Amino acid sequence: MLELEKRSPLAFPIIMKDGRTLATVGDAADYLSRLNVDQRERSYWKTAIMMFNNAMREPRYLRIATINLRSALVYDRLVDDGGA
Repeated sequence: MLELEKRSPLAFPIIMKDGRTLATVGDAADYLSRLNVDQRERSYWKTAIMMFNNAMREPRYLRIATINLRSALVYDRLVDDGGA
């Protein structure tokens, strides 16, 4: 993968408790762009945003960016952690 696009798949899909699925870079970008000010100040969201910015410059970081996004969603109880 040379360059990430909005339709590029995440390393793995993230299924949220409300039934939505984040499956592409575009889904993740749209979700991150809608975070409120309080969320953006939380360290785990800052990390998730930073890692996605890194992945946009260097696609090999997409897996860790996806993991960070899922972790932030778990911390906010928006996905089940499945015991993981």
